[in-house]
Formats: sequence, C-alpha cells, structure tokens
Amino acid sequence: MSCSWGTELWDQFDNLEKHTQWGIEFVERYTKFVKERSEIELSYAKQIRNLSKKYQPKKSSREEEEYKYSSSRAFLMTLNELNDYAGQHEVIAENLNTQIISELTRYIQELKAERKSHFHDGRRAQQHMENSWKQLESSKRRFERDCKEADRAQHYYEKMDADINVTKADVEKARQQAQLRHQVATESKNEYLACLKKFNKDQNEHYYTLIPIIFQRIQEMEERRIERVGDSMRSYAEVDRKVLPIISKCLDGMNKAAESIDPKMDTKQVVETYKSGFEPPGDVDFEDYSLSMRRAVSESSFLNSRGESRRRSKGKLWPFIKRNKGSGSEDYSHLPPEQRRKKLQAKLNDINKDLQKEMDQRDALTKMKDVYLKNPHMGDPSSVDPRLEEISQNIEKLQMEAQKFESWLAEVEGKLLEKTDPQRRQSAHFDSQGNTPVSNSCAQNRESPDGSYTEDHSAENQFKSRSTEFDDEFDDEDPLPTIGTCKALYPFEGQNEGTISMAEGEMLYVIEEDKGDGWTRVRRNEDEEGYVPTSYIKLYFDTNAKGAMTYI
Repeated sequence: MSCSWGTELWDQFDNLEKHTQWGIEFVERYTKFVKERSEIELSYAKQIRNLSKKYQPKKSSREEEEYKYSSSRAFLMTLNELNDYAGQHEVIAENLNTQIISELTRYIQELKAERKSHFHDGRRAQQHMENSWKQLESSKRRFERDCKEADRAQHYYEKMDADINVTKADVEKARQQAQLRHQVATESKNEYLACLKKFNKDQNEHYYTLIPIIFQRIQEMEERRIERVGDSMRSYAEVDRKVLPIISKCLDGMNKAAESIDPKMDTKQVVETYKSGFEPPGDVDFEDYSLSMRRAVSESSFLNSRGESRRRSKGKLWPFIKRNKGSGSEDYSHLPPEQRRKKLQAKLNDINKDLQKEMDQRDALTKMKDVYLKNPHMGDPSSVDPRLEEISQNIEKLQMEAQKFESWLAEVEGKLLEKTDPQRRQSAHFDSQGNTPVSNSCAQNRESPDGSYTEDHSAENQFKSRSTEFDDEFDDEDPLPTIGTCKALYPFEGQNEGTISMAEGEMLYVIEEDKGDGWTRVRRNEDEEGYVPTSYIKLYFDTNAKGAMTYI
C-alpha cells in the first residue's frame, strides 16, 4: 500500500510541519532512553564489580585460609565469574553508546537540517503563490475601476450629445474623453487577463508540481527517520543478544563452581587444619591407699626448681583450658605437633623455592659473565660481579635458614615418631618404694601441650628424700595441711586469678585435691599457693593424710 503526501496532503503544510517536528522529538526521546539505559548498565556493572571485590580474599587474613575448602574456592570462582559478568554489562553500555547513541545524535542533526531545507522550499513556493495572487487581485481591481470610469465617460458623452444647449466643441471633448476611458479599460482588461492566466499557471504548477515534489521529499525523509528508529531498536536488542553467550558461560562457570563443592574433602581438610597430634587421654590409674607413702622433698631440688621456673618458656594449656593469647614463635613451637610440622614443612618449601630462584639467577649471571669474557665487546665481565656477590649472600642466608627449619622439622617429626612407640603409651607404673604415681592421661614420656616430652625422674627422687622435714616446716603456719606432693610434668604460666605458675620438673605441695573440675590446689611456700591443671602434674598422695583421695 502506497500513498503520496503531495497529492493526499496537498493542503496540510502546517500539519506536516508539526508532525515532522514531533518525529524529531521522538528520536531525541528514544536516544535519551538508550543513554539512560547505558548509564544504568555502567552503574550496575560498577556495583557488581565492587561487590565482587568486597568479598575477594584479602592478603594475610584469615579469609585466605578459608579458601582451602572447596565451598570457599567455589565462592571465589563465583566471584570471579561475577566480575566477568559485570564486564559484559560494560560491553553492553559501550555498544549502546557507539552503535546507537552516537549514531542517532549525529542523525538528528542531519534530520533537522534536511527538514529545515524542505519546509524552506515549501514556504518559498507558498510565498510565490501569494505574490501572484496579489498581482491578480491588483489587476482585477484596476480593470474594475477603469471599466466604471469608461462607463461614466460614455454616459456623460451621451448626455452632452443629447443636450441642444451644449456646444459642439463640448460634445466633441466628451466623446474623446469617453473613447480614452474605453481604451484604458481595454488595456486594464488585457492586463487582468494576463495576470489571471499567469496566476492559474502558477497555481497549477504549485499544487501539481512543486508541492508534490516538496511533500514527497518530506515523506521520504519521514520514512527514513522511521526506518532509522527501527534499525536502532533492532541494534538495541542485538547488543544484548551478542553478550548472551559470554553471560551464559559465566553462569555455567558459577554452576561448575557449585558442582566442585566436595563435603567429604572439606571435612577432611578440617582434620588437616586442626589436628593437634596429641593422643586421647588414657585410663585413670588405680590408687592403692593401703600402702604407706613417704613425702620427701629435697631442699636443694626445691630451690633449683624455683630458679628454673623463672627461665622456663611459656607453655600451652590443654584444649579444655582457656589459652592465653600471644604471638607465635619463629619455630612454631606454640602450635600442636602435627600443625607445627605442617607449618615448618610449608615454610621450608617456600625457602627452597626462593633458594632455587636465586641459584637460577646465579647460573644465568655466570653464563653471562662467561659470554662477556669470551666477547669483551658485548659487555664488561666485572659489571656482573656485584650482582653475583649479592646473590651468593642471599643463597648463603637462605641455606642457613633452610638448615634451621630442617632441624626444627626433624625434631618435631622425631617426637611424632616417638609418640607412636607402644612402650610410651603405658598408662602407669609403680615406683620401687610403693608410691603410686597418679596422672590423668599424663604418664611419663607423654607429649606436653607445647609439643615437648618429659623423661626426667631425678627431680622426683630428690623430692622424696626429705618429705617429712619439709612438710613439718609449713604445717605449723598454713591452715590447710599438705596431703601429698606433685611433680610438674609440663610448664604452666598461671596468669588467671587464683592460679600459680610452675616449671617443668618442679616439685610442689598438694593442699587440696581435684574436685572434678580439672584443677588441683598446690603450695610452693608459705606465701605462694594456687591452682594448677591436674593434667599437668603427677601426684604423690600421703595415705596417712586426712581425706586423701582423688577424682582424676
């Protein structure tokens, strides 16, 4: 179906002008819509990128440790895919700008110029018709006026000719005047006819030639505008369609990340992360109170143990006791054996990697120096020496560092091997004098919470030699009598209120036994007493002491 504005809308010049102006405003509004969509895409992409960045693991943080679990790694993969997903929205915004917004902005300027030219031609044609009409009207009025004057002159001549009183000269004069007016009227008539003919010709050309051509051009301009809007709308949809495959890949990546989650592996990783290497507590030993116990404390051993307590390093508590916060040591001795071994091994691997890099650099520089020696024109061999010296020093430092960590690693691995020795897992043994050592899963040679081992029996023998004299010295002043003695199996830093510190191997008096809460009250001298973990000590109760019994 086709139509022609030139023939159908020949008299709608003003309405066509309004319609084409609306068409331009529509393109401008659509361009603004696409521009706002582009800004939304950019803002959305920025927010998505910021969200992904916000939840990315930070360096030297606990979050980094969490990413050894498959669920955390899957989350990291999801964040990376989300970052790529945001990038596709940036691509959408860029393509909207280049393919639609920029093109339409330029086209609008061209459209305005073309429309202005067409309507300028139309107004000029209209102005020509108005001028032609004015000429026609002017000639018509002049012809009408001249005809009336000729008619009056004719009537005057006829009147003068009929009057007998008028002279012949006056009659002749009236006749000449009438003829002159008739001649002027005839000329006006001819001019009017010429103007009329010209106007009809101009009018016919205006409505059947000029206006159809101008309106046809305006119609073609409008059709191109509408087609351009349609192309832009198709491009608008195509911009989204082009990124769909990549967005689909991003979503597939997120799905793949979710499928990579392995609950079994994560629970196994928890074991690898937190396994201490300690053995579970053994059976509680039988305490035979029917045998007499002797308490003997060597004053020299007591003083020596007191002196040693000031030089002991801070020990770790058992898991059921609140740990004191402190910074880790270089050899990771603050960690349980299994975790310490892993940390040392990881550190040693890092050192070996750095060492290999330095050695590779040394080899490369050595080859370069040889090339310079054989080809002096390529470079000065001595220029490599400072760097070689620096690398040699670095290698020496790294080798010393590796040896240090290797010795610590060998130490902890040796202790872990000792722990597996069945002979070291005897629940209890009796001494030759009838004393029953009491221990809550803390038999001799058992690993302490800080990863060390205790095999010293000399302090125990010295302590038994003067038990009677030492106890008599304190029983007179203390309201609570001693009910036995104990030997510290591990060091303990008593920082909480009511506790007392002790050094490994130190001998103390027991003044109150464990009531089931895992703590035993001990005394060092008349001024120092407090509670220590029952699992940290070996008890020697005096069977003759009142109420001597234990809950450990």
